[in-house]
Amino acid sequence: MSAVLTVLCMVVLTASAAEPLQIGSRRELFVDGYLVDRLMNARQVLHAPQPRETVLRLGEPWEGVYSGYFTVLHDGGKFRMYYRGMPEARHDLDTEVTCYAESRDGIQWTKPALRLFEVRGRMDNNVILARHRACHNFSPFLDTNPDVKESERFKALGGTGKPGLVALVSPDGIHWRDLQADPVITQGAFDSQNVSFWSESEQRYVCYFRIFENGVRWISRTSSADFVHWTDPVMMEVGDQPMEHLYTNQTSPYFRAPQIYLGMPTRFLPGRKVLSDERTAAIGTARGFDFRNDCADIILSSTRGGADFPRTFMEAFIRPGLDLKNWTSRANYAAHGFLQTGPEELSVYVNHNVGYASSHIQRYTLRLDGFASVQGPYTGGELLTPPLVFEGRRLAINHSTSAAGGIRVEVQDTAGTAIPGFGLGECVEVIGDEIERVVGWTGGSDVGGLAGRPVRLRIELKDADLFSLRFVP
Repeated sequence: MSAVLTVLCMVVLTASAAEPLQIGSRRELFVDGYLVDRLMNARQVLHAPQPRETVLRLGEPWEGVYSGYFTVLHDGGKFRMYYRGMPEARHDLDTEVTCYAESRDGIQWTKPALRLFEVRGRMDNNVILARHRACHNFSPFLDTNPDVKESERFKALGGTGKPGLVALVSPDGIHWRDLQADPVITQGAFDSQNVSFWSESEQRYVCYFRIFENGVRWISRTSSADFVHWTDPVMMEVGDQPMEHLYTNQTSPYFRAPQIYLGMPTRFLPGRKVLSDERTAAIGTARGFDFRNDCADIILSSTRGGADFPRTFMEAFIRPGLDLKNWTSRANYAAHGFLQTGPEELSVYVNHNVGYASSHIQRYTLRLDGFASVQGPYTGGELLTPPLVFEGRRLAINHSTSAAGGIRVEVQDTAGTAIPGFGLGECVEVIGDEIERVVGWTGGSDVGGLAGRPVRLRIELKDADLFSLRFVP
C-alpha cells in the first residue's frame, strides 16, 4: 500500500537550477525534489515497508518492557543492535542499562552472555554499559572517517538534560569508555535518541538531536571536525510544511547514496486518543504508564545537510496497523539505521508494544532504494530533471513496471532539445523489475560522450515506478 504525494499535472516542483547539478556518478533517490524539475501526469509516491517477523523479544530482568532507543549497525560480516534496558517504569541511573544483540543475517538475533556487568544479581547478561548517564539513550555508530583511530572505531553519544551529551568510544563495539569527562554538546533538551555519524559528503561529524521549539518536540543539528568541539546548533527548517512533534529523528546517511540523510522519526500526536475503554479492557494497559491518550506513527524524512529539512511526504511511512497495542504514544519507534539483508532487500526495525509484556522488535522490508519513487500511470507520465552534469558511460535505473508498462529515457541539451541518438523514440523501452538496469538506445548504451556537459533527462513512465538512477563506468 502506498501513500501518495499529490501533485498537479504540469506543476513546476522546483525552479531550474541556475547552475547544473553536479551529480557525478552518485546514486540519486526520489525522496525529495532534488532531481525533479517538472512532473507531467506523474507523481512522487511513498512506499510503505512490509512487516515481517519478530526478531527480538524483550523482557529479561535487566531489559523490562520499556526497552527502547534502538540502533542497528553493519560491521563487516556482523550486524549489531544496541538498546536501552529499562526494567522499572522510571528513569534511574541505578537500573537503566545498555544492551547488545548480534546477528549474521539481520533476521536471527542472539543476546550474548557478555559477563561485563552484574545486573540484578546476574552476570550472564547482554549488558555493555551500566550505571552511566548515557545508558538512557545511548546511540552508537561505526565511524567511517578514514582517519579514525582503531581504538575509537565505534563512537556514541548519550545523556539527557543538563549538563548535556557525553561522548564514548570503543575499539570493538562492546567495551566502551568516556572520550572525556565533560559533555561535548550542551545546548539542547536531549530527552530522546540523539544520533550522530561521520558524513562522507560533509567530511565532518554530524549530530541530530532533540530540542523543544514553541512547545513542539523538534530537531536541531550540529557538526564537528573531531567529535569533541561542536558548532552552535541550527534548528531544522521545514519551509511551508507544518511542524509536528517528532519524538525521535533516527537520521543517518543512506549507505547507497551517502549524500542523502534519511530518517524515520516517530511522529507523536498528544491528546489523540484512539483506544476506547472497551478496547483497553481487551488488551490491558501498559505497566506503570498510561499511554492511551496519545498515539504515534513513523514518517520518512530526508535532508542533504544544513538546516534544510524538506517534508516531501507528510503521510506515514509505517502505520500502527491492526495491533491495538500499537495505538499508544510509545508503541511505534524505528531503530536508527538501515541494513541490507539480501541482494535486493533492505530491512528496518521497529520497537512495538512498548510497555506490554509482548514488547518486541519487528523487522520490515523494502527493496533497495525503495523508499519512494516517481510513478507514472497507465496513460503515461513524464519526469523532467533539472540540468545536470554526470560522470560515467551508462545510465542505470532502479525500476518496476507492470507487464503492460514501460520506461523510456531521452537525453536533452539544456534548451530541452533531444540530443541526436538519445531521443525518446530511439530509447529501447525498459520493461520489468530490477534493482539496476542499464538504459539503451538504438545506437547502444554508451553515454560517455555526453559526460561532463550539462544535460537534462526526460523520463517517460507508463504504469511504472522509478526509484533511483545513477551513471556508472
